Amino acid sequence: MKFNMKNRRKWMIGGAVLLLTATPSFALFGIGDIVFDPTSYASLVSQLTTLETQYNMLKNNIEHFSLKQQWQTTLTALKNANVKNMFGETTGMTTALNTNSPAASSAAWTAATVPVNGTTTTYLAGQTPGSTQLSELAMIEASDSVSPDCFTAVGQYRAARTQNATANSSLASEQLDGSTVTNSEVEQLNLLNAAEAQKMSEMQSQGVLQACLASQMAVANMQQRNAAALDLNTAAYVQQQRAANDTSAASEGNTWDNYLP
Repeated sequence: MKFNMKNRRKWMIGGAVLLLTATPSFALFGIGDIVFDPTSYASLVSQLTTLETQYNMLKNNIEHFSLKQQWQTTLTALKNANVKNMFGETTGMTTALNTNSPAASSAAWTAATVPVNGTTTTYLAGQTPGSTQLSELAMIEASDSVSPDCFTAVGQYRAARTQNATANSSLASEQLDGSTVTNSEVEQLNLLNAAEAQKMSEMQSQGVLQACLASQMAVANMQQRNAAALDLNTAAYVQQQRAANDTSAASEGNTWDNYLP
């Protein structure tokens, strides 16, 4: 009997020690392989709470942009050109600068420039390419070609800005809308695509204007280049004439009538 009591006491003490040193886990329903760990459960609940908070934050950011107005910009309106036409000298120019009308551009340029008349044409027919006269004619012809196109490009750009004003305004309104209707992922992607399409149209219109500027610069460079070449040719001719004809008063023997200063 004493032996059983001693053994029982040992088993009880050992069990108490085991309970004191064990982790806070215990079996459920008497099944040893199903263990419930309160510490792990609390950690899992904390993680789920964090994920839920992050999800709600992301969802709110996707569906509602409350500070969209800070992105708002204003589309600058272009004032329509209004060119005076007192005596018919600018016929068609106002139309050319405000609409996409090549015919009006050509008529406006013709009315506003000095024509090469028939007498001059007869005189130029006897000149050779590379001469001063035909070089000036080439500059005039180049200018007559590109300048009406520039009028048309400006008019086309103005007309396009007016036509696209409603579409630009509508896109900006939806981009700045903070409601759920326009803030789904698909809707936002559509708005981005629409904005890129508008940007491409604007870049193409700007490209036409840049081509116009480049062509006008080429004509202006032609004029400056011809003027510089004429100055050099004149200087060389004067030097040649001075070497061939003595201009000193002491040995004056004939009259020089082809001098170029």
